[in-house]
Amino acid sequence: MTADRKVHIVEPRYARTWLLVNATRTELFDVAAASRADQVVLDVEDAVDPSRKDSARADAISWLAGGGQAFVRINDVTTPHWRDDVDALKGVPNLLGVMLAKTEAGEQVEATWHALGGNVPVVALCESALGIEEAREIACARGTFRLAFGSGDYRRDTGASAEDLAMAYPRSRLVIASAIGKLPGPIDGPTTGGGHPELREASAVGVAMGMMGKLCLDAEQAYVINEVMSPNVSDATWARDFIENFEKSGGVVRDGSDLPRLGRARRIQELADAFGIRPL
Repeated sequence: MTADRKVHIVEPRYARTWLLVNATRTELFDVAAASRADQVVLDVEDAVDPSRKDSARADAISWLAGGGQAFVRINDVTTPHWRDDVDALKGVPNLLGVMLAKTEAGEQVEATWHALGGNVPVVALCESALGIEEAREIACARGTFRLAFGSGDYRRDTGASAEDLAMAYPRSRLVIASAIGKLPGPIDGPTTGGGHPELREASAVGVAMGMMGKLCLDAEQAYVINEVMSPNVSDATWARDFIENFEKSGGVVRDGSDLPRLGRARRIQELADAFGIRPL
């Protein structure tokens, strides 16, 4: 399969599954592009040894120039590799955006956005205590497209466990910051280990917290993540019926619950349309 034949296309603002692919594994690029993952992220950061970053970056750029479409996870601004990344990626065709590793300040996003020409979306990956605390500033920075949670590095930085209760605070911070910055819901960290039941449960927790996407390292996880992080047919049917009935009534607000429910219905309808989910 060639890189330009990906048929599973979801706009990045709605994307649920963000599949990280080690940029040294060029044989996986087309495989990832043909998977059910909503977005592919070629990783030239933590997955790549410093001695191989130049070649990995060059391979990622070659694949993009050949018709592949993807985001690229680039190195954080405190490393010398960041400048190499942005200089090399500027103007590369089919680059959908970058995921900025270890984001800890809004100015880091703005610097990245400007360095890439002021037209490349930046997904800010918050992976530390400071990154989580600065989430509002990061969300409001020029160039920020979505926030993402680097849960593994966050746990290493803080000593927190992977339990849902321990992860509730950072997730909430990212959700609230995204709402303030008028961004789509944030992208949750990956679930490693376990099987599909554990992945389904973790994805559902993310949805309950307000997350709208999830990082993953295995293309096989995309089926579960996409299902759990999408409105179901019943949700889509309720949303359509509520909006139709509200409009038929002339848009008259009957009680204090109408406007919140209308907002929820429109959000569900927007997502259902994006994912091709048809109401009954």
